[in-house]
Amino acid sequence: MDATELLQRYEIGERDFREQSFGKLDLSGATLKGADFKQASFTQVNLQGASLNNANFREAQFQGTSLKGANLENANLISTRMVRVDLTEAQLMESNCRGARLPGVLLKQADLADAVLNEVDLTGAQLEAANLRDANLSRSNLTGANLAGANLDRANLTISLLNESNCKGASLIKAMLNGANLTRANLSEVDLSFAKLSGANLTGTSLAKAQLRAANLSWSTLRDADLSGASLYRTKLNWSNLTGALLREAVLMSANINKTNFRHANLDNTIMPDGSTFGERRA
Repeated sequence: MDATELLQRYEIGERDFREQSFGKLDLSGATLKGADFKQASFTQVNLQGASLNNANFREAQFQGTSLKGANLENANLISTRMVRVDLTEAQLMESNCRGARLPGVLLKQADLADAVLNEVDLTGAQLEAANLRDANLSRSNLTGANLAGANLDRANLTISLLNESNCKGASLIKAMLNGANLTRANLSEVDLSFAKLSGANLTGTSLAKAQLRAANLSWSTLRDADLSGASLYRTKLNWSNLTGALLREAVLMSANINKTNFRHANLDNTIMPDGSTFGERRA
């Protein structure tokens, strides 16, 4: 089926295009709202700027496809497979991508607010400055993903894999990261105020100059983590393991450090929960 036939059939009211194969079509700027493309395949198709909101792409296959700037709001993308796909600046608000396979996909500045992304494979995905506010990313795989400057406020990342990801400067205010794996991730300068990280693995993670005000890090692992210059005001660190962690010039004012393990940690010039500076002499 060529582009002209597809658009003509859509124009006269046809919406069922399930299991169709589309290759090397130019559908840039096309309107295909609400169309059913379940189990369809798109190979080297140009859908840049297309209106695809409320469309059904369940179990569809995309390869070498451009969806740059496309509107996929409220689209069904459950269990889709995408290889070398460009979703830069795409609109994916409230879309359902559960179980999708999106490794290495370009999602720079994409809007994924309120999207369902649980159990999604986003390994190596490029999500710089993306909007993931209130998105559900529980049990998702973001290993090696680039989330620098992204908005993840109130996002659900419970039991997700974020090891070796780059989240520098991202906003994760009130995000849920309980049980998440953040091993060797770059979380420098992130805002994790009021975030929940109970039981998270942050071994070797950089949290330099991070904002962790009132965050819950109880029962978490922070072995060899870099928390230099971080703000941990009223942070819960009870029963956490900070063996070998770097806390130089960090602020622990009013933090809960009950049963916290600071063995071999560097606390030079750290402001402790009682307001004193670690190592200072008191009269």
